[in-house]
Amino acid sequence: MASGLTTADSTAKLLSDLKIDAGDWPPTLVKNLHLLSPDQIQSGKMLLEMGQSHLFQHWAEPGVDDDQKKAFFTQLSKLNSSYPGGLASYIKTARELLADSKAGKNPYDGFTPSVPIGEVLSLGDDNFIKFEDVGVKEAKNAAFVLVAGGLGERLGYNGIKVALPAETTTGTCFLQLYIESILALQEASSRLTQGTCQKEIPFVIMTSDDTHTCTLDLLESNSYFGMKASQVKLLKQEKVACLDDNDARLALDPHNKYKIQTKPHGHGDVHSLLYSSGLLNVWHDSRLRWVIFFQDTNGLLFKAIPASLGVSATKEYHVNSLAVPRKAKEAIGGITKLTHSDGRSMVINVEYNQLDPLLRATGHPDGDVNCETGYSPFPGNINQLILELDPYIKELTKTGGAVKEFVNPKYKDASKTSFKSSTRLECMMQDYPKTLPPSARVGFT
Repeated sequence: MASGLTTADSTAKLLSDLKIDAGDWPPTLVKNLHLLSPDQIQSGKMLLEMGQSHLFQHWAEPGVDDDQKKAFFTQLSKLNSSYPGGLASYIKTARELLADSKAGKNPYDGFTPSVPIGEVLSLGDDNFIKFEDVGVKEAKNAAFVLVAGGLGERLGYNGIKVALPAETTTGTCFLQLYIESILALQEASSRLTQGTCQKEIPFVIMTSDDTHTCTLDLLESNSYFGMKASQVKLLKQEKVACLDDNDARLALDPHNKYKIQTKPHGHGDVHSLLYSSGLLNVWHDSRLRWVIFFQDTNGLLFKAIPASLGVSATKEYHVNSLAVPRKAKEAIGGITKLTHSDGRSMVINVEYNQLDPLLRATGHPDGDVNCETGYSPFPGNINQLILELDPYIKELTKTGGAVKEFVNPKYKDASKTSFKSSTRLECMMQDYPKTLPPSARVGFT
């Protein structure tokens, strides 16, 4: 009994020192507070203020599952530190987006689509060669970022996608092809600019829990495919908390009542990871000018990168989306200029299932149709971006690296009151331009 009083007394003193009134806190949490550090108690307070008291309802008496209770707060700390603005910001954003989703709000309400300004190149013609020459010279001022957080399950392959063969004659895997292409550009750029010392082009790979170890193993077991290990950095993205309902109550793991369920957040995390890693400032100090983002399985990409980089340098694009011709209504997003009735405008990818209805709703009765070229005037997004480094750093300094998120809950029925399974916020790398000012120069190639 005496020790019980001692625990209660020490808990009361701790709360008093922290200036916390725990009067309406769940008793299951209050009894266990003596297990927690002051920082952990503050995290608990934040959860309760954000309407998450259900997370503690099933907690056992002190002395039972104590290690798991501590592990809960370790996970909480990780979720809090890996999201711009912390978990409170995540829950607040989730509530807003879930309310919009339930109300069926159109994210493009008030926007009118039009064809953006860009450069259309045909492989091998004079214009292409002119831009390619500029781009090869610029390559020594670029850093390359590969987004490789996914497995190849949809391809019937349970390994990492960058280990797949890019072609079958030699069996060269995608990662080897990419590294050898970057090294070839590095060498050519140095030669064309009479570089006295060859600049090493930085190469970053964004991994996830699913791909990190396998990617590192593939690099190490192949001596980084000829690239210096110091040139390559791996940045691992973390998952985000799952949401159980429209109130953004965090979901508990079905197999562990002391663990929050998590799911991937999407490749838009690459921006916050680059920002928090400090690499952007290192590149800035090394006088780099460009950051080139590409995806894990696009073997033809490096045939287009030099010319596209030449376009960015010549036209001084802050953002350049690499694109391909697309047939109208084809299941690929279209690069689109959106102008709001309040004067705001942005050039972004609009998914194909949103582009056609948006055009129909804004004075184009046939929606997305092919023009005289035989293709839609809205070029097809392939999720490869070239960003100018300095404006990119300025923008991420404002946003903390966060990009506009979306939520895609699967509702049980038309009432939209409950989910079939937990959902989460997601973000896409190509949505980066959504927060840019109208003065930003955004185009496509």
